Amino acid sequence: MRFTVLGPVEAVAPGSQPSGLAPRHRAVLAYLLLHAGVVISTDRLIDAMWGPLPPDSARAQIQTTIAAIRRILRASGADQMLATHPAGYMITPEPGRLDLDEFTNLIAKAQATSGDPQDTADQIRAALALWRGEPLADITADYVQSARARLNGQRLTAIERLAELELSLGHQDDLIDELTVHVAANPLRERLCGQLMLALHRAGRQPDALHVARTFRAALAEQQGLDPGHAFSKLEQAILRDDPGLRAPAAAPTKSQRVNFLPYDVPDFTGREGELDRLARSWTSNNGGVVTISAIDGMAGIGKTALAVHAGHLLADHFPDGQLFVDLQAHTAGQAPLDAGTALEVLLGQLGVPAERVPASVADRAAVWRSELSGRRVLAVLDNALGTDHVRPLLPGTSSALILITSRRRLTDLDGAHALSMDVLPAADAVELFTAIVGERALAEPVAVLDVLQLCGFLPLAVRIAAARLHHRPRWTVEYLADRLRDQRRRLSELATSERGVAAAFTLSYQQLDPDQQRMFRLLGLQPGRDIGPDAAAALVNLPLERAEMLMEDLLDAHVLAQYQPGRYTFHDLLREHALATAAAEESPSAQREALGRLFDHYLHTAGTAIDHLYPENKNRRPHIPAPDTLASSPQDEAEAVRWLNAERANLIAVGHHTAGHGWLTHTSQLAATLHRYLLGHAHHADALALHGLALQASRRLGETVAEARTLLDLGEVHYWWHGHYEQAAEHYRHALNLSRDIGDQGTEARALHNLGNVYKRQREYDQAHDHYRQSLALFRESGDRAGEASSLTNLGLVHEHQGRYEEAHDHHRQALHVYRETGSRIGETIVLNNLGLVYQREGRYDQARRHHRDALHLCRRHGFPGDEAESLNALAEAARSMGDLTQAVADHDAALAVAREVGYRPEQARAHDGLAHVHRDLGHIDLARDHAQQALDLYTALDVPEADDIRTFLSDLHQL
Repeated sequence: MRFTVLGPVEAVAPGSQPSGLAPRHRAVLAYLLLHAGVVISTDRLIDAMWGPLPPDSARAQIQTTIAAIRRILRASGADQMLATHPAGYMITPEPGRLDLDEFTNLIAKAQATSGDPQDTADQIRAALALWRGEPLADITADYVQSARARLNGQRLTAIERLAELELSLGHQDDLIDELTVHVAANPLRERLCGQLMLALHRAGRQPDALHVARTFRAALAEQQGLDPGHAFSKLEQAILRDDPGLRAPAAAPTKSQRVNFLPYDVPDFTGREGELDRLARSWTSNNGGVVTISAIDGMAGIGKTALAVHAGHLLADHFPDGQLFVDLQAHTAGQAPLDAGTALEVLLGQLGVPAERVPASVADRAAVWRSELSGRRVLAVLDNALGTDHVRPLLPGTSSALILITSRRRLTDLDGAHALSMDVLPAADAVELFTAIVGERALAEPVAVLDVLQLCGFLPLAVRIAAARLHHRPRWTVEYLADRLRDQRRRLSELATSERGVAAAFTLSYQQLDPDQQRMFRLLGLQPGRDIGPDAAAALVNLPLERAEMLMEDLLDAHVLAQYQPGRYTFHDLLREHALATAAAEESPSAQREALGRLFDHYLHTAGTAIDHLYPENKNRRPHIPAPDTLASSPQDEAEAVRWLNAERANLIAVGHHTAGHGWLTHTSQLAATLHRYLLGHAHHADALALHGLALQASRRLGETVAEARTLLDLGEVHYWWHGHYEQAAEHYRHALNLSRDIGDQGTEARALHNLGNVYKRQREYDQAHDHYRQSLALFRESGDRAGEASSLTNLGLVHEHQGRYEEAHDHHRQALHVYRETGSRIGETIVLNNLGLVYQREGRYDQARRHHRDALHLCRRHGFPGDEAESLNALAEAARSMGDLTQAVADHDAALAVAREVGYRPEQARAHDGLAHVHRDLGHIDLARDHAQQALDLYTALDVPEADDIRTFLSDLHQL
């Protein structure tokens, strides 16, 4: 955890964003950090925050704040930093974790230095570089004004000491602009004004120096009624008479005289503040006779070289002995990688070593390189490295050097190096970069700009090329460019100029992979999903799991694959297109189809295995998918099944779309039938509608009437269950019923009759519902469908309940519960427990009712059935209201409403609003009751159910109150 107080207060975990603490929390954290290592009492914190008039809640606020700070520390594994003592709290950041401690330590180190003034000045500059504007910039608390003044005083003292050292080194020309800024901000700082006067005088600007003196005198007299001190007046008089004693000493080498071989630093460099800060901190934490190596890795076009060069220019002042650069050409088109001997020759030449002193052998050159760097403070950029072995001979020994290495590969074997893996630009930085290149046209079309950036994948190289194309085509609009980039067939060709291109950069990365890695890369481009796991990749490339996973890890290290969570691999969008294009160029159509066939068979079989664990009672309704030859692994229990389905859901839906559009129609139909219960029960209704719609088209194109009828039933269940589109559901059921009778499919006929019974029950047409359930029950029993039998039984129980036939209702529900438990159906058990609870409520046996609803709720939450969770909560609320526990009723209905809204379950949203309207009426909250009743009426009306008339009458009665 990194803490900053020398600017906006932040607590940042490594590799993450700022913690997001509230302003009051940051104020308390900052106060503790300002007194690190000291026990601070609660009373002292209250006094620091609010002064003599704290609010009554001050102590509670402090306790809440300490708890919030602990959560942030705990999340980053640093909870031991904040300790509680009998007398209060003490925070103790680890060395290098607090910018104020770093500043103080560097200043102390500079003060202890008795040797080279330039080294001392560099130490102070490193300390001042830690400041990020005004200390405690975003904090408002009673203590802040005095603390800020104290910190600013320390900073100004350091600035004055630095100016003294630079003047002693004869660097007055470089110092004038810097001192002018500080004097403008601190016009009454006498020593600072004197140093600016001396620098101006030594630079031959005597009138300007005397003007500074007059300005200071006037400001001091006006604001404080004082005259300058004796030392200032003495300096002023010496300048007036051009005293020879004021002349500058012989100048040490200045910035302009130091060797700097860094390439051009692009003026529109944008963002990367976090990366730059990490590079700076990696050096300052090691500063003092130790080589610092920072290895910057990332995919082609991510901006590694630009970052290293920009960082080199920013840090140049800290390396007075030179800034060196060598392009190792590992990924340069038409060039072989630069060998170590040649690279050492270049670097030694930049240090000024004569050609005659450069030995012939690599080992001897490396020895001279280490010797020349010993005792020097040098920054060197080793750009475009192939790997660890490529740069190992170029590393110095003992030296105050910073070595920045860039590579498309992770340099995992480079011991002691600070690794920095670059990602694409954040959206705001990408917009800033694009706008800096394009100009006003970008400001006029902000939405189109975001479209272009997304199509570029926020890859810096792609963003620069797209912006440059637009900049040089004044008649193009941003939207026109976006339209051109939307065409995937030519997107990569659009992102190219005569000298550089995204595809060309990717090709170089691909060419440096070995044959097995290349095959894995291009076949991964075929898969239609967004990411992939090792088991699916093993099926795709027809390799053992361990070998497939090893190859993907190799591609990850080469930055042609990315990983945003363990065990899942993905492409950058543009690399995905390049992989697909490469597969089309290098794999035959039959090889591509065989690879996809293996992948689709893997997904189908594994999905079927997972669904069988979750819904064993419906196994006979799903297509049987034989295990493929390439099977790597399958879920072994319910928990693994849920994890696998949740992780692969988006890929499975993508497979459904791909198979439907590319002639794999049987796969589409089988996939939809396999996933139906999971998508329905886990609230993925949008995916279910899309997939079943594709499956319906596929079954009709194939002429498979059985599949068509079953898909119609699945579609109808989605409409019925989640959306409450009962007539649309009934239309699908009737169509399926007719088809099933035409072909003599009793199983599908039974389901259609049963589902039509659900519609009639929902519309309170209980006699028709009873008739359909009885018919479906007979057919389910005849065909041996235990799940269908249990569902018909429990729904008959619901009909009997509504008809007041409670004993028959209990009997049917218990028969259903027995079947569901026998077949291992958790969802079925949940449904029956809730249904039994409803019968107990009708009988006034509320304790038994609540027990059954609670058991159902436990199963819902344990197995992830959000729709049934909402039903359980609403039923619990209704039982609580009947028992007079109105507070609990409100809480349970609110919870049901939240779950139902989250998953889009409209019938239970309506039920929750209905219940809340009645409970608030009972509580005397008439306005709330009217509001909930109106929302219930709107939903019931849209659902076209009889409850609309009931709530309309209730709402009318409310308006009379």
